[in-house]
Amino acid sequence: MLSRIKEDYNNVPKTIFYNIINGLATLADEDCACKNPYYAYLFSVYIPGADIEKCQEAACKNPWYAYLFARFIPGVDIGKCQEASCKNPIYAYWFAKYISGADKEKCRNACEGIKLAYYFAKNIPK
Repeated sequence: MLSRIKEDYNNVPKTIFYNIINGLATLADEDCACKNPYYAYLFSVYIPGADIEKCQEAACKNPWYAYLFARFIPGVDIGKCQEASCKNPIYAYWFAKYISGADKEKCRNACEGIKLAYYFAKNIPK
């Protein structure tokens, strides 16, 4: 039974997520990774030599991954990430708080609700 499981394991195609996490992905897998914001972010983090602009384009389709991309990937276009992140009020607040070079006024306009307005006024210097 165990030998059959091992045989089946070797015959099943590996997913892009599996390849990225286990260090098996190559630059040739970049097109596949950039079809999903999460995989594009992971690809840019784990694969040296990844095309940051291409991965950023894919990651910025989701506000959360746009924020993460701006926060943890050096050399990104902050404006593009900010535009995507500010579609969600919480990520707009985080963007203004944690990303140097962020347009704080644009983030302030994206923050909705009394609670976020309070935190913004309290924690984000003008």
